[in-house]
Amino acid sequence: MPVPLYQKKAEFFRMLGHPVRIRVLELLGDGPRQVRELLAEIDVEASNLSQQLAVLRRAGIVMSSRDGSAVTYTLAGPDVADLMRAARRILTEMIVDQTELLAALREPASGTR
Repeated sequence: MPVPLYQKKAEFFRMLGHPVRIRVLELLGDGPRQVRELLAEIDVEASNLSQQLAVLRRAGIVMSSRDGSAVTYTLAGPDVADLMRAARRILTEMIVDQTELLAALREPASGTR
């Protein structure tokens, strides 16, 4: 029996569910980066970054190429960068909504005393 699409989507989002992986995808959204550049931007051990890059590579979300000892990573396609931008927009709206709700809660209640 084939796996339902909603289950595959859940697996996909679980795979993305690590802060280092998200940060890597955000950085690669700006263009290819060598591992040393990623390490300079992300505060993790090289072994941890390597492990997270391997997860993204196995999932087919990033691709790597080697030039001598330098390994460069790129997004496999533009859709991932679009997804990261969409997530940023959604979170921004959520924060705006929460800020507006907080402001309304802090206002004195009219007609109560």
